[in-house]
Amino acid sequence: MKRTCRYAQRGDSLIEVMIALSLTAVTALGVVGLQGALARGERAALLRERAAQVADSVAEGVRGDADRAALVSQWQARAASMLPAGDVGIADRSDGIHVAIVSWRAEDRSDACPEPQSKPLTSCIAVAFAR
Repeated sequence: MKRTCRYAQRGDSLIEVMIALSLTAVTALGVVGLQGALARGERAALLRERAAQVADSVAEGVRGDADRAALVSQWQARAASMLPAGDVGIADRSDGIHVAIVSWRAEDRSDACPEPQSKPLTSCIAVAFAR
């Protein structure tokens, strides 16, 4: 007489379920982390785009012989409303080149502004132009 054991693999399914849940949890945490990184990258790209638009407008205004002080003041107010701690400046280089610099507070500190007159812990866009 042959006897079969129906319950021989009783604990294996519980271990398999726990392993599957662990893998699912680790994968979900990875996806959540990736979404956070993508959101930060999208915000940084949006800030760079806004800063580039402001820098281009400042350069065009100065090239068009507008009142420089009034133009910078106007765009500083706009940059402050569009960017976190936004600031606008114009640097005059000795070779006749002018640079419109738009800077803002850097949140991730990975993209520091290379311009010498910029504030610490800021990111910036610099547009060079000639009059």
